[in-house]
Amino acid sequence: MPEIEFPTSAGSAPGYLAVPESEHGPAVIVLQEWWGVDEHIRSLCDRLAAEGFYALAPDLYRGETTTQPSEAEQKMMALSMSEVEKDMCGAADYLASQPGFEGPGVGAVGFCLGGGLAVWAAATCPNIAAAVTYYYVMPHGKPDFSGIHGPVLGHFGTEDEFVPVEDANKLESDLKDAGVDARFHFYEGGGHAFFNDTNRLGTYDPDLAETSWERTVSFLRSALAS
Repeated sequence: MPEIEFPTSAGSAPGYLAVPESEHGPAVIVLQEWWGVDEHIRSLCDRLAAEGFYALAPDLYRGETTTQPSEAEQKMMALSMSEVEKDMCGAADYLASQPGFEGPGVGAVGFCLGGGLAVWAAATCPNIAAAVTYYYVMPHGKPDFSGIHGPVLGHFGTEDEFVPVEDANKLESDLKDAGVDARFHFYEGGGHAFFNDTNRLGTYDPDLAETSWERTVSFLRSALAS
């Protein structure tokens, strides 16, 4: 069943799991936008499974989602990073324990809030070996980037009203200064959430989304190869 409970150091947590048809391959945790684990995030897990990955989205809002920005912001700000960290690390550990799991570690991919969390997971979860951040947002401080031991791929739009290009450049510079193999792509004319096909912000760009997706899948295949 796609809806599962997986163990964490604090007990257990819910999540959405998509399994590749072959039931073996590399694995990725998928980290939600501030809307929660909605149909869009579930569909991304399914797309990753179709590409041959195990994909698990830990449900940080415990079953709740929203379509209202004000409520989404409240939910995001109410997150406890110590609890989120347990969920993310537990999700990675769960995937690494699957009989069909292959590779040197688990990937993390996230969007907006999840883009920040993917980097956080890479810095704090021992089993995270690579991270993909889409338009990184992290309202709860930042981890010690020197804890990141795998490569980081970033996707940012040049017209993002929430994440200016200079902020993205500063993030890439900070990661590299910490010894991280970081590579960021900038998408001309792309706004915030250009990848999200629900187009809730009116910024979805199918061409940019497809280009970034191809880069993401290629990066994860390479970084998580056995």
